Amino acid sequence: MEGIYSLMDILLPFQWASHTFMRNAFLAVLLVTPLFGILSTMVVSNRMAFFSDSLGHGAFTGIAIGALLGIFSPMASLVAFSVLFALFITYIKSKSSVSTDTIIGVFSSTAIALGLMLMSRGGSFNKFSSYLIGDLLSITQEDLAALLLVFLAVLVLWALLFNRLLVLSVNAAFASSRGISSLLAESVFAAILAVVVAISIQWVGILIINSLLVLPAAGARNITNDVKHYHLVSVLIALVSGISGLILAYYFNMAAGATIVVIASAIFFLTLLLKPYFVR
Repeated sequence: MEGIYSLMDILLPFQWASHTFMRNAFLAVLLVTPLFGILSTMVVSNRMAFFSDSLGHGAFTGIAIGALLGIFSPMASLVAFSVLFALFITYIKSKSSVSTDTIIGVFSSTAIALGLMLMSRGGSFNKFSSYLIGDLLSITQEDLAALLLVFLAVLVLWALLFNRLLVLSVNAAFASSRGISSLLAESVFAAILAVVVAISIQWVGILIINSLLVLPAAGARNITNDVKHYHLVSVLIALVSGISGLILAYYFNMAAGATIVVIASAIFFLTLLLKPYFVR
C-alpha cells in the first residue's frame, strides 16, 4: 500500500489526500462506484429498483442475525443472508402467480421488521445504527483488499452473464427460445447485487444504498442512445458522484454516502434537462 500512497501523493497533491483515511476512502470509491454504475444499468433496464431496495432490508436482517449469534464481525452473516434472501425472492418470483412488486414488498417489509426486532433485543440497536447512514471514512486496508476481490469477481461474472441479461431485459420469451434460463441468469445477477450491497452497506448506509443502484443508469439513460454508451456513461456518473461527493463531504464535514447520492441526483436532473438534445 505504501507504493500506492506514494503514487497518490504525486497525482493528488491536495490537503485532503494527505490523510490515510481519505486515501483509503478514495481508493474504495474507485473500486465500488464502477460496480454500482455497471449493475445499475440492468437494475434500471429490468425495472428492479424495488428489488434492489429490498436487498438493503435483507442485509439489515443479516446484521441482526450475526449480532444475535455473537459473531464478532457481522459481515459474514450479512453477505450470506443477503445472498440467500436475494435467491429466495428470485425463486419465489419465478414460481408464483402473485405480482412481483407484491412478493418483493412482503419480503422487504418482513426483513426490515425482523431486523429491527432482533437488533432491539436487549437494547443493542445503537451499536448497529451506523449501518443506517454508513461511514465511508472508516474503510481499512483489509476492507480495500476485500473490495478488490469483489471488484474482480463481479467483472468476470459480468463478462460471462452480460449477453444473457441483455437479451432477457429486451425480450424474455426470445431469451427462452434461445435456450437462456431466465431463473439461472436472474439468480446469479441477484446474488451479485446482494454481495455488492452487503459489502458496501457499512460505508454507504442502508437508507441510501438503493439510490446508487438506480441513479447512475437513470441519468445515463437520459442522454444515451445505445448500449455501449449507456454503460460507459453510467459508470462515469457513478465515479464522478463518488469522487466529488467524498471530497465535498470532507471539506464541509458531511456524511460521504449521502453527499455522493445528492450529487448523483443532481446529475440525473441535469441529464433530464439535457435529454431533448441527446435523445432523438
